[in-house]
Amino acid sequence: MNFKRTLMAGVLSFGMLLWGLGGLTQAGAGNGNGAPSGPHYNLNLIGFANGQNYTQDNSGGNVIHVPLYGNCTIDLTEGSFAVLDSNCTGGNNALFQLPAPDPTNSGTSAYSVFVATRGKPLGTATMQSCYIDSSGTQYCSTYLLPLKRNFGPSKFDNVTKYLLYVYACVSGTVTRVPLFSDSTEQYYWQYDNYGLRNAALRFYPGVQTIVPSGGSSC
Repeated sequence: MNFKRTLMAGVLSFGMLLWGLGGLTQAGAGNGNGAPSGPHYNLNLIGFANGQNYTQDNSGGNVIHVPLYGNCTIDLTEGSFAVLDSNCTGGNNALFQLPAPDPTNSGTSAYSVFVATRGKPLGTATMQSCYIDSSGTQYCSTYLLPLKRNFGPSKFDNVTKYLLYVYACVSGTVTRVPLFSDSTEQYYWQYDNYGLRNAALRFYPGVQTIVPSGGSSC
């Protein structure tokens, strides 16, 4: 698997990180869309036309282009929120940068992620958090995030446990692994699209989510 990794010098405190969110926007209060109120970072996964490939490798912005029908890998690296490579079509891996959500694996995330589906109704997709360890063994989360665009207004759901943690089956036991908990491992999202036009993600700094502990048999 072709991973594009970015080395980050130094460690930013989470408080300083909030000042550096170039894509930070303000959520509306009381709008009933299921998302919290407050500052957040937007990321849109846009389904690119069937049978075509996005032809650029663009950094910056708040969009990652994914196949409208097909699958792709979004590599993840640690740092302030940023799209480092927006092309996830034609066999290319995209690259997204985001902070470590739970450095001590406490089970309470330092920030939360919410998702809503948009665009033409009845498109579906799935997302799954994965990592590859130093031995080259691949682990994907036992939690698979289903996405579906139904008719009517779409609402945001809290998907922190799906996208910021890997619930890996290790030696017959589900083990909770936060993103970037081990610097020797390579983290990514697997995205499989079946016609979903837009998965709209919102990352809320300072909004904590308590996630399951793992420990069950698998």
